[in-house]
Amino acid sequence: MSTGELSEAQLDQQRQMLEALKVELQELLSSDDSGGAVELDQSRVGRLSRMDAMQQQAMAVAKLDTYKRRLRSVVAALQRIEDDDYGFCKVCDQPIPLARLQVRPEAEYCLNCQDRADRQ
Repeated sequence: MSTGELSEAQLDQQRQMLEALKVELQELLSSDDSGGAVELDQSRVGRLSRMDAMQQQAMAVAKLDTYKRRLRSVVAALQRIEDDDYGFCKVCDQPIPLARLQVRPEAEYCLNCQDRADRQ
């Protein structure tokens, strides 16, 4: 078994979590329609209201980008399970602790390497 310190039952549980997360993210992406154009009619909407609408639109676009990025990470994690490479840090190749994978099942890095990557 090349899945780090994970038993087959734990690996199956991680696969199920990732599949559920994938479905959830796909549903969020398909149901979100907040990226539409902001109304330009200044006579109908005040300037501050329009600015607020533009800010809300920018936040919605950023949220969608986050969902897309996380979905790509989830799909990649599922592929790592298939490739029998799930649960290992991409930098140091050490096993990623189960506690971390339970919180962030698509994690690619151990905590130390993630911390280093976040500081860069």
